[in-house]
Formats: sequence, structure tokens, C-alpha cells
Amino acid sequence: MGRMSRRSLLARTGAGLAALGLPATSAAHAHGGRERWSSRRSGPLVIGHRGASAYRPEHTIASYALAIEMGADYIEPDLVSTKDHQLVARHENDIGGTTDVATRGFDDRRTTKTIDGVVRADTWFTEDFTLAELKTLRAVERLPSVRPQNTAFDGLFEIPTLQEVIDLAKQHGVGIYPETKHPSYFDSIGLSLEEPLVEVLRRNRLDRRGAKVFVQSFEVSNLQELSRMTRVPLVQLIDARGAPADFVLAGDPRTYDDLVTRQGLAEIARYADGIGPEKSRIVPGNVAGGTLGEPTSLIADAHGAGLVLHPWTFRPENNFLAATFRQGDPASPEFLRARGDQPTELALYYRLGVDGLFADNPDTAVAVRETLRDDD
Repeated sequence: MGRMSRRSLLARTGAGLAALGLPATSAAHAHGGRERWSSRRSGPLVIGHRGASAYRPEHTIASYALAIEMGADYIEPDLVSTKDHQLVARHENDIGGTTDVATRGFDDRRTTKTIDGVVRADTWFTEDFTLAELKTLRAVERLPSVRPQNTAFDGLFEIPTLQEVIDLAKQHGVGIYPETKHPSYFDSIGLSLEEPLVEVLRRNRLDRRGAKVFVQSFEVSNLQELSRMTRVPLVQLIDARGAPADFVLAGDPRTYDDLVTRQGLAEIARYADGIGPEKSRIVPGNVAGGTLGEPTSLIADAHGAGLVLHPWTFRPENNFLAATFRQGDPASPEFLRARGDQPTELALYYRLGVDGLFADNPDTAVAVRETLRDDD
């Protein structure tokens, strides 16, 4: 694919949102975004990635509540299991960097494990704690060097259960978008994620078409199993490189590259309703400091297979933006923390036709969507 010039980029985004004077932290409210197969009158979905994690420590009720206030249509809890088989919201089962566990007197639980082929040394894991024990811990900011302002909230918020996230979402009429984390690993230690997830959805009357729920996973067999257990929409996550962990464990030579071929997408459509690709699979080079290439055919190919498409992750700081979208003095020590021209990045993907996207700052994603809709 060729390189995308700034001129062609601005043309794709309708002359660029920077010219509209849209601030990077504008707040707006959505008007009830719904799944593509029922209605998209409100535009693509905005999914609060781990809540509003640009502003609060991720996977906390405070982060989810702020995402809802900012107009997110869905909030995303990553799910892992406790020792007593309760589902809680953490990005990883490794909680050494996202909680204050090191200060809570649990030195005897510190250990080293290999999770999906990655060695995680000298840390703590949710499956070694009961829910009651985890509730004594408090969340801390995962990216303190990039988001130092969020460290002001360190030590304030509990680790929420899936049920607590659902209660919050139902109270405000928004959807939930849970991800099963390391399902093969949890199967291997007798703490399967699928059964408790389906049971919680059933108990809350969220196990049916029309409920505001998507369930996502990077693994394939996990989603295939869920497709036989529940009617809620399922989304196959697709990383920028590598292969699903269950493929690797089974000796299956296929990779994520194989999943985004037309044949791969047709196979996904047999068990899932959508895909969640890393955003550079739609616009190559859209990675930290990268040079944008011309868009791929993935959106059209996914839609051709009957799949919705929700890319990830859209973050406002220069640290996460391609060179095209970075702003400020690169020599400044604050450069990577500074906000870039994320509104133009978001507008590009909306114009290309995504059905939704994951954003750390839902306020900006909603504001850009609403501005484009008003212009149309």
C-alpha cells in the first residue's frame, strides 16, 4: 500500500476536524447507539475502553461511570477469575502493576507464572486470591509515566466484579462489552471463564439478541464454545501480529493474518458476529510514530462477510499516535504525554465506515462522531 499524504487524509475526514475548532476533550452525549444489524441511526458505537481510562485508573467503577457520563454507548470490562471462581474486571490476571497489592501484606502470594507463553515474574495473580481478598486491594494507574495525572486517584477504587459493572450499565441504560482474558489458561487451572460469564448474563436477562452486550476474545475456540452457549453477539479480536493463543497451544499454524483474509473472515462469520482488529490493520502504519499507508480492504471485506467491525485502541496522547497526528515539540520532555490531533484520526476511521471503536477518551470520540453526523 502507498503512503497516505496529509492532503488525502484531510480529504477523507472532510477537511479535518482541527479546522472545526473541536477541542481534544470536548464532552458530548450519544443518542442511543445500537448494533449495526438493528440500527445505526446514531452513528458508529463508542466503546469506553476499560471505561474512560485516559482520565481514571482503568477497570474501576469511577472509570466506567465517567465513560457513561461522557456519552459512551458501551463500557468494556476485561474479565479474569478469582480463586473462588468469581469474575472481576482487570486487564490481566497479573495485578502487580494495576493494584496496590505489594503494600497489602500478600508477599506470600508473589510468584512467577507463564501465561500464554509469556513469563510474568515476581508478581501477583487474581486466581491466587478470593474475591474477599481482592476487595481489600485498591487500583492504581497502569501507565503513570504517560498519564501522571491519573495517579492522583491511586488507592481510591476497588476492583469491581462483573456484576457491579452490569449494575452500573443497567442503571444508565448503556451496554457492556466484556472480554474474556486468557481463556485457555483459565481452563487449564480449572477456572473456566465461559460458564460463569454466561450464567451472569442469564441472571441479568442479558443473554438474548437485542440485549446491549457484545462478548469478545482474542482466542477462537473460546468464542466457538460461547456460540453454542449464548445468543449474544460475539466479536473476534485480531491483533496486529502473532496468533491466537489457542492456535499456538494446539499447534495450529494459522495466525491473525490468516483470519483477516476473505476465507478467514468467512470462517469467523460461522461463530461470531464481528471482528475487533487492531487499528493499523485498517490503516497500515497507524502505530506510535508510524507513517500512514493507504487503507486496506478490511472494512469492506468484513462487511461483505456480514461482520461488524470495531477497531481498537484510540488514545489521545502523542505516545500512541502516528507521526501524522502528533502535535507539539518533539524535543519537549512532555511531548509523548501531550495530546495530539486525535480528532482527525477518529474522523478518518468514521469516514472509512467502521461500525464502532474503542477509545480511552470517549468524550472526544463522541464529539467527533456527533460533529460529523451534524455535518452530514
